[in-house]
Amino acid sequence: MADDLDPFMMMQHPTAERPLLGLTVLVVEDSRFACEALRLLCLRSGARIRRAASLTAARRHLKVYRPSAVIIDLGLPDGSGADLINELANAHPRAQGIIGMSGDPDGEAAALKAGADRFLDKPIGSLAEFQSLILSVMPEDAQPVGLRQLSDDIVHPDPLALMDDLAHVADILTAGSDDNTLDYVAQFLAGVARSAGDEPLEKAASSLATRRMTGTPYQSDVARIAGLVQDRLGARQAI
Repeated sequence: MADDLDPFMMMQHPTAERPLLGLTVLVVEDSRFACEALRLLCLRSGARIRRAASLTAARRHLKVYRPSAVIIDLGLPDGSGADLINELANAHPRAQGIIGMSGDPDGEAAALKAGADRFLDKPIGSLAEFQSLILSVMPEDAQPVGLRQLSDDIVHPDPLALMDDLAHVADILTAGSDDNTLDYVAQFLAGVARSAGDEPLEKAASSLATRRMTGTPYQSDVARIAGLVQDRLGARQAI
């Protein structure tokens, strides 16, 4: 497995202002909106970011590169992120800096049980919390020297990234969905809506997830989600 850091990156040393300088973070996340938040957090912190939108892409990446830390969303289009967490936690040598991520209240327990070192709760935004989380899984020689001023800044992802996520859901629903796809839509959209602070959309996605889990009719939830998504896409196009 090759090191992800090129010679220039390896010469970088963390500073009080950019405490993650010299580190590379692999983000395994299918939401463009969540990835944009993480990109801004890494940029402000000095870290380099790479993205994989699926388990397949992440495994392909990890055959070639060795990131400093891996942030893995639990809900991915081709399976559970917990499976990848477990693989990395039991690899020889063990991967360092394994961080699970989810907007699901039960996500932390699942991530830690799978072997994650830490957990990142959605929505993602606090610069200080992000920096502290990444540094908590880094070895001592990767820590910045001296005192570090904690920033209370909150990053705000580009709304266009949110529209990309909503368009993705609209495409899936238009193409027709089987049961597994609807489960994916429910968890994906609930996380996106929670990150965006869109309570009606989050409730609709959570209702679909609950009905799917309990085996009750869910067609009205699918129709409601489709309508809400189209309303938001239409409002954006009208601006």
